[in-house]
Amino acid sequence: MVFLGLLLAAAAVTVAVGIAAANDGTASLTLLDRNVPLITEQWHVFAAGAAVALLFMIGMIMIFRGFGRKLRDRRDLRYLREEHEESLSTMEMERRRLQRELERARKAGDAGPPP
Repeated sequence: MVFLGLLLAAAAVTVAVGIAAANDGTASLTLLDRNVPLITEQWHVFAAGAAVALLFMIGMIMIFRGFGRKLRDRRDLRYLREEHEESLSTMEMERRRLQRELERARKAGDAGPPP
């Protein structure tokens, strides 16, 4: 998603620079040394610029959402890893406690009268 956003933003900037560099104030729109069809009035040029700006904004939104998701996933993974380690240490302490109790029970069973 971040890559697609970067691609859209880069394409929008490229188109905007191409439009700005090639046009000299007339009501035609030239892109890559070719006239863009159906653009004959000033509002057409404005609408094309607005469309390019919209594509740029969509690209930037996609970039920020992708980074946000990546950060959230990393935070969740770190939390789960810490929780897992804590669970393992708790289980290890419980295992040791049960082993000590088993040893005491075996010793008490050996010292007492046989059944």
